[in-house]
Amino acid sequence: MENALDDDDLDLVAALQRAPRAPLSLLAQALGVSASTVGRRLARLESNRLLRVIGQVDLSVTGEGTPWHVWVTAAPGRAADVARRLVELPEAAHVALTAGQADVYCVVQPARRAEVRDLLTRRIATLPGVRSTRTALVLRADTRSDAWRLPRLTEDQRRLLATYTTDERETDPGGTARPARPTGDEPRTLRLLAADGRMTAAQVSRELGIGQSTAYRLTQSLLQRGLVRPRVEIEPGLLGYALEAVVALTVSPGGVREAARTLARHPSARYVSANAGTFSVVHQGVFRDEEGLAEFLTRDLADLPGVLSFDVSVVLQALRRHWLDREDGRLAAAPGPTDTGSGPHDDT
Repeated sequence: MENALDDDDLDLVAALQRAPRAPLSLLAQALGVSASTVGRRLARLESNRLLRVIGQVDLSVTGEGTPWHVWVTAAPGRAADVARRLVELPEAAHVALTAGQADVYCVVQPARRAEVRDLLTRRIATLPGVRSTRTALVLRADTRSDAWRLPRLTEDQRRLLATYTTDERETDPGGTARPARPTGDEPRTLRLLAADGRMTAAQVSRELGIGQSTAYRLTQSLLQRGLVRPRVEIEPGLLGYALEAVVALTVSPGGVREAARTLARHPSARYVSANAGTFSVVHQGVFRDEEGLAEFLTRDLADLPGVLSFDVSVVLQALRRHWLDREDGRLAAAPGPTDTGSGPHDDT
């Protein structure tokens, strides 16, 4: 993908990844430019459909279903057709054309457990052009793509941006308790934040016709309880990571936990999960070039205890990420303020 971002754009992306809801004035202070310059750059990236800040909604809000990895082998010449049909499924969170282990890789997340069998064994397996599928149930995500950071900021810049995010962190960072489900005006506020993760209390107030102080309280409550987590959506290729791969590992039972945790700390890791199924650990990683992927496969994985084998699916084209469609590397048109798409769940 052609890199349409300059160094100043990349710095802004890195700052937004650290503090997605930070006001323009704080972003400007961290980057050493004016607030108007930050505003113009952000507006350009958004209008060109290169970047969007959305809200990732916690699974406890959206249903009881959990994600599944699905690797699809397609009939010759049918991979693109299969991928487009998968994008049409409301349960499809992530869809990509790949080479290597599979022709198409996707992550699906039904709202209810009862829907899994029909989704995997009929609706996906019988799609025209599908030859076979391999699946794995996600048991635990050790890192998610909203935690991946572009390594550009200094320690001072990170510390400054952290002053804003401190008040909006989850109250239960260890994930030991499920947050209370939204009530009252919270569901409507949640839908607004899912569509626009930078929406202010003043904007929520106008959209919902409620007082600004009430809108502020609702917004802060949802953020602090972890029911919605702001995240930056942008294609890795625009950030200088030209190569993306899904590495599916078979790991000895005693090594699964440590392997997943170690891989989650790797600089390439955008999503790492422990699974039940064909592969016990899946690592979705981004690399600047083939040499970076080679180092990962031949050195980092080789040094990891318990790894018995692995398969690699190299991403050729991402058609959907986190329920947001991609069109030639750009984000599809933004949804309306009350339309968050088919499923803004807590996923990859």
